Amino acid sequence: MPFADRVIILVAVAFLSNLPLGYLRRGARKFSFFWFLYIHASIPFLILLRIGMGISLWYIPFSIVFAVAGQIIGARLKTVPTEKD
Repeated sequence: MPFADRVIILVAVAFLSNLPLGYLRRGARKFSFFWFLYIHASIPFLILLRIGMGISLWYIPFSIVFAVAGQIIGARLKTVPTEKD
């Protein structure tokens, strides 16, 4: 598999795996155990994927950017009900 394809798979997995985690994080109390869990849950899997695919350390910033984007967009998918008078 070409190297560029492996990098695309890595960042796609980083983004897509963090969408549901961002959604769940939005409902958790800030700085609680589950809030930290939802933020960091994908990291061990992304590390294993990166090492298993033979991608160097230089591509970690790309996976972080896409993971954070997945968290942000996932959190925005969950609407918080507001009180209306």
